[in-house]
Amino acid sequence: MILPSSALFCCTMNEIRSPIAEGIMKRFHGTQVFVDSIGVRLGSLDPLMVAVMSEIGVDMARHRPKSFESQADDSFDMAIALSTEAEHAAADLTRYMHCEVRLWKIVDPSVAEGSREARLAAYRQTRDQLQQKILELFPRSDDMDY
Repeated sequence: MILPSSALFCCTMNEIRSPIAEGIMKRFHGTQVFVDSIGVRLGSLDPLMVAVMSEIGVDMARHRPKSFESQADDSFDMAIALSTEAEHAAADLTRYMHCEVRLWKIVDPSVAEGSREARLAAYRQTRDQLQQKILELFPRSDDMDY
């Protein structure tokens, strides 16, 4: 697939899945694609999300969750929803524009229970699933060094 000029990742709270996807997309395609993320409801910065992204060299410590209501830019080529609720909100946001809306069913790692390490493992699984899906849809160029 050809890279879109702009991509929006959306989720329920803009705390974990959508910022992870935003950070990964920026890592691989941020010089070519405008990337943003939002949530149906406003969440807060998730320290475990920041930790697992730091493991792959992506600094998300300054991420500030945003909601659909606060979204100023509504012209995206593609919106990728990471929850059914976000898919409906993205369809509403983009109904008057040419924007492809996709749903990726990715489990919310915040439902994981147990030790910090067990919870981190769930976050890593989500991060790795999102990275795989992003690179499948938007392969990186062979000349890029990661």
